[in-house]
Amino acid sequence: MNVESVQVGTVPLERVPLRNWLAVIAVALGTFLVVTVENLPMGLLTSIGGGLTVSDGAVGLMVTVSSLVAAVTAPLLPVVIRRTDRRVVLLGLILVALAVNVVSAVTPSYAVLMVARLFLGVSIGGFWSLAAGLGVRLVPEAHVAKATSLIFFGAMAANVLGVPAGTFIGQLTNWRIAFATVAGLALVLLIALAVLLPRMPATEPVRLRTLVDQLRTPAVRIGVLATFLLVAGHYGAFTFISPILQEISGVSPTAIGPLLLGFGLAGMAGNMIAGSWAGRNVRGTIIAVSLALAAVLALFPVLGGSPVGGSILLILWGFAFGGLPVSVQTWIIKAAPQGIEAATGVNTAMFNFAIALGALFGSLLVASVTVSGLLWIAAGLVVLTSVAVSGTNRI
Repeated sequence: MNVESVQVGTVPLERVPLRNWLAVIAVALGTFLVVTVENLPMGLLTSIGGGLTVSDGAVGLMVTVSSLVAAVTAPLLPVVIRRTDRRVVLLGLILVALAVNVVSAVTPSYAVLMVARLFLGVSIGGFWSLAAGLGVRLVPEAHVAKATSLIFFGAMAANVLGVPAGTFIGQLTNWRIAFATVAGLALVLLIALAVLLPRMPATEPVRLRTLVDQLRTPAVRIGVLATFLLVAGHYGAFTFISPILQEISGVSPTAIGPLLLGFGLAGMAGNMIAGSWAGRNVRGTIIAVSLALAAVLALFPVLGGSPVGGSILLILWGFAFGGLPVSVQTWIIKAAPQGIEAATGVNTAMFNFAIALGALFGSLLVASVTVSGLLWIAAGLVVLTSVAVSGTNRI
């Protein structure tokens, strides 16, 4: 059996051909790519600002713009494309990401870069809206869970390897070379997807009403609110991780890449532990994650005044934040057992919307308060999550 013969509802097989798994891996590389390019400006904030003679706050808006567009695109793209072959759409979205990175590498001005980030948002939101459900299209039913896990692992790996590697390349050479390198990765991925993905016509068109109906469920609304508070608070501060480490902890620019690698590894550990806990007590896990993250943010200006202290707190930050996505997604699944895909689409949109608002909130504040003040405000926002979830009955 080849990958083209695997369709929804296929009888489970004992073994899956290598070609099928290579297709899944190609999709996982797609999530790796979009998360890397979305978050790469965080590690190159100071370098980009210096190269284009704009402030750190202005560079932070690169994340805001792409995430805001992604938030709108994620739930709406399936509605717009209706029955268009998903393979064609995915290839088009990666082609957009490739073009954006080429433009970013050669951009003559900040304005051109920001326009490119608008198109990147379409690529990010659109790819995520389709990738999450591709496991069932690529492997038999018995292997769908494993395939889906692998697809989402690409996003985790982006934070561990992609962003730190891009930051490291940017520090060794310059930020333009970092974007050019990501463009090269996008080209390889485009070829891999074109070769490995089968035709994937839509099974049925998605309608707007299905998305809206999910927000009528109280537990879903609480889950979406928790996503907003946690993600906005985290990204409001993390968008400026480069100046935070340099100004508060005295970390050298060349050390930021390796430290972000440690952040990502800690996040993977946090993800595994929180995933185990959330299956047994999702509300308690979200409360624990939010309180731990708030504590790290609040204590950073107090205990992070040295390279060692800042490094330790950054690792703890990564560990706490790593438990966020799996905890909130588990909540959403439990809150909407009959509408998981639609509820997940709404939550994904809020996740990206919160990244955009968090980065915008940070960009506005960093111009009027110190980075220490930014961390304290972010901590206050995060701790509200525990209040919201505590008032909800166990689901």
